[in-house]
Amino acid sequence: MSKYVDLAKISTNYAKRMNRLSNRIFGEVLRPTTNKSMKVVKLFSEQPVNKRPDIVDYYPRHRQIGMLMNILRNYGLFRDEHKDFKEEIERQRVLRGKKPRRRYQGGKKNEEQSK
Repeated sequence: MSKYVDLAKISTNYAKRMNRLSNRIFGEVLRPTTNKSMKVVKLFSEQPVNKRPDIVDYYPRHRQIGMLMNILRNYGLFRDEHKDFKEEIERQRVLRGKKPRRRYQGGKKNEEQSK
């Protein structure tokens, strides 16, 4: 054992103060605590949930990626074949004289639409 460990075990006032100082410097618990208290110390020493990378970076950023792909598609730098196909089908519907499809608005139907 080193001299420092032996010094920390001695119960003199100086040894206790030096032990507390070293614990304070190295981020450990200052005074001896029970197991229940150590659980609380352990909880507070961990990173918060919203800062942990394994939780925050778990899912890819679908919305941001989708918006970027739309911008790239508008500039002609990215081809979305499914969207191209849907636009082509819609264009052909208009050429055949049919009305363009409307997205479902939800709720009750208006009386004007049913007439």
